[in-house]
Amino acid sequence: MSYVPRLKTRYKEEIVPNLQKKFEYKNIMQVPKVTKVCINQGLGQAIQDKKILEIALDEMSKIAGQKAVPTKARKAISNFKLREGMNIGARVTLRGDKMYEFIDRLVSVSLPRERDFHGISAKSFDGNGNYTFGINEQIIFPEINIDKVNKILGMDITFVTSANTDEEAKELLKEIGVPFKN
Repeated sequence: MSYVPRLKTRYKEEIVPNLQKKFEYKNIMQVPKVTKVCINQGLGQAIQDKKILEIALDEMSKIAGQKAVPTKARKAISNFKLREGMNIGARVTLRGDKMYEFIDRLVSVSLPRERDFHGISAKSFDGNGNYTFGINEQIIFPEINIDKVNKILGMDITFVTSANTDEEAKELLKEIGVPFKN
């Protein structure tokens, strides 16, 4: 028997029937699902210090459970001493079982560890059912050893869903357990 993430099982057994009943979908395939999770880190300081990028890629790989890749500058900006093709960020895209594992860890372990946490804003939907929010510190993830962190870095996390409207996507994320502010 192969391993199935806890959230994936819950999605199939609880969340799909709940959403199908709430939005009165005729077909089970109409129920929205999270298709991928994109984690992105902009590292403007990496222009001066190349070591920051290596550390950020390593930390992001630990957090996501998948190798992170550097993002390159698309165009040169002389005021920022930026050349085209320079590495200025890190990103990783999660799909399938790794995505469900990451969402489960994020919602149940990492977000509650954030200081003065009252939930995340429900206003960051893009109109097409995708949701993006930012995290100020990477140290909320248990995979990161706080003693070895030399620079606190933030990151953006995007949930890409198959929902057609923001209302459907919000309901899906609520069912998954994403803690929105009231």
